[in-house]
Amino acid sequence: MITLCMDTSHNLLVLALLEDNRLLGGTQMVCPKKQSEEIFPQLIALMEKTGHKPEEIGAVAVTEGPGSYTGVRIAMTVAKVLAGTRDIPLYTVGTLQLYAGLDDCLVLLDARGGRAYTACCRSGSYVTQPQAVPCEEIRASLKDGQTVYGDGHLIGLEDCVPDLTENFLKLKPYWKKAENVHMVMPEYLKSSDAYLVKK
Repeated sequence: MITLCMDTSHNLLVLALLEDNRLLGGTQMVCPKKQSEEIFPQLIALMEKTGHKPEEIGAVAVTEGPGSYTGVRIAMTVAKVLAGTRDIPLYTVGTLQLYAGLDDCLVLLDARGGRAYTACCRSGSYVTQPQAVPCEEIRASLKDGQTVYGDGHLIGLEDCVPDLTENFLKLKPYWKKAENVHMVMPEYLKSSDAYLVKK
C-alpha cells in the first residue's frame, strides 16, 4: 500500500511516499509561506518520479503540530480532504516527534516573539510534552552535550534538520490513526500563555 506523508508546519515542505516499510521517494525543501503554492506541483513531481499515480495512495500521514497557524493547516487540510473523499486511513504524528525521529534529543522550532516550540524526545516518543517556551529559558536549562534538532540558532547553536522523509518511515509505529477524519485538529500552542513553562 502507498502512503503519502506530509508536513508543512514550519518553514519546510516535506512530502514522502512509503510503500509498506520502504521509502519510495521524498521531497524536503525550504519554502516559508509558499507551501500552499508548492505542495501540489511537488506532489505531482514526486508521483511521476516514483512511477505512481495519485489513485494508488491508500493512506495519508500528516503532522499535527505544533507549528505556524497557517502552516499546520495546509498539509492537514489536504490530508483530511484526501482521506475523507477517498475513504482511506489518516494518521497523525507530532511535528516535534518528526524532527526527533528515534533519537534522544531536544527539538525546538521558532514560535516567534522570542519563544520556541520545544519538547524532549526519545525513541520516537515525547519525554516532555510540546510547549511554547521563551528561548532564554531553553538556553538556561540546556544540558551539556544535549543533541538539539531544529532552530538551534534561537539559543546560539547551529540549526540541525534531519531527513524528515526518512523520519516519517522510522516513526511509522508511532503514528496515531484517526477514528474520525473530520475530528482531526491541528495542535496549536502559541495562542495561550497557559502553555508557557512556569518559573
